[in-house]
Amino acid sequence: MLQNNAQLKSLIDKLWQNFWEGGIANPLTAIEQITYLIFMKRLDDLEAKRERDAEWTGEKYVSRFSGKFQIPGSNESIDKNELRWSVFKHKPADEMLMHLQMKVFPFLKDLNGETSPFTKHMANAVFIMPKASLLVSAINIVEEIFKEIEKDATEGGHAFQDIQGDVYEMLLSEIATAGKNGQFRTPRHIIKLMAELVAPQLGQRIADPACGTGGFLLGAYQYILTDLVRKKDPAKLQKDEDGFEHAAISAVLTQEVKSILDKSFVGYDIDTTMVRLGLMNMMMHGIDEPKIDYKDTLSKSYNEDSQFDIVLANPPFTGNIDKGDINEGLKLPTTKTELLFVERIFNMLKMGGTASVIVPSGVIQNSGKAFEAVRKLIIEKAELKAVIAVPSGVFKPYAGVSTAILIFTKGGETNNV
Repeated sequence: MLQNNAQLKSLIDKLWQNFWEGGIANPLTAIEQITYLIFMKRLDDLEAKRERDAEWTGEKYVSRFSGKFQIPGSNESIDKNELRWSVFKHKPADEMLMHLQMKVFPFLKDLNGETSPFTKHMANAVFIMPKASLLVSAINIVEEIFKEIEKDATEGGHAFQDIQGDVYEMLLSEIATAGKNGQFRTPRHIIKLMAELVAPQLGQRIADPACGTGGFLLGAYQYILTDLVRKKDPAKLQKDEDGFEHAAISAVLTQEVKSILDKSFVGYDIDTTMVRLGLMNMMMHGIDEPKIDYKDTLSKSYNEDSQFDIVLANPPFTGNIDKGDINEGLKLPTTKTELLFVERIFNMLKMGGTASVIVPSGVIQNSGKAFEAVRKLIIEKAELKAVIAVPSGVFKPYAGVSTAILIFTKGGETNNV
């Protein structure tokens, strides 16, 4: 969709430029701050829609913006309505910046209640805005982006949520320039391909042990919803820009489906910024209580073996883990993360569960003892269904790394799908 909307692309570029010129040069920091603004705007819009719907149907609805909010570190409380985007955007620049830092952002951090992963991982989040003028221009651009999204939704027949997902994906693509420690985004067409190949179904549990911003979990989510449309009303399917079938997610998102999906996806990452971005990414795509957590899945603290029907992953290729930190369940004679992640993924699967994982080609070709051991594991204890060579230039910024997609089913096929 975005490829065809020059106006939207230009607004997003302008937003980046503003942050860059405003002194926030690190793409990860910029995207985190932009995400907070988009999230505030989206939250207000969603609540307004729910309030209108309740008024229309006569049902009782208690808005997130009703009642008082106790401002942390003070005796003062504020009417939550003052924390809405539609209200604070009219304040004078300096007053608005102070209002967001001292009141709106603390409210946002506590949004899902004390026990939610979102609140836990937002605890150390900081709203960084060097000057009030940057905030005002950013708010104006976000407003224009949402107007453009709404226009595209009306004229182009796209679901609002789908377009917003595209906008967010475009923002996230900037993270590629900040790739370090083997952390980089998987191109969306590769995610779609891997989801198609394992074909996740409604009710299955799906995981990613190194999930970054949640791309694979969202790929599985979109696939499940598109597949529901395919079964119910195939006429509503259309081909997307990558040639994959796609449907507006709102077409099948009933309350029953939604409650199943809310429990279906689990992700982990060892970068707190990625965890926060992943949580917000999932929430903006309609998963209200996402389960993404900060955890090293190769370490002793991880204990979710044989729990998942599907694992989709592109784990970090580079580096070794300290031998003393390695989880006791990982038996391979190595400290190399790319080998240990294959064993971790195998262990995470239920019997009959299927994985689709990106590995460096060395996992298939190298003759070392640990490399042979990992190949033996997926050939003898699983059914290796496919090895797909991926051109070496696919992953930026590691253009020279030759990779492959492995697809295997633990213990072979079962009928639990």
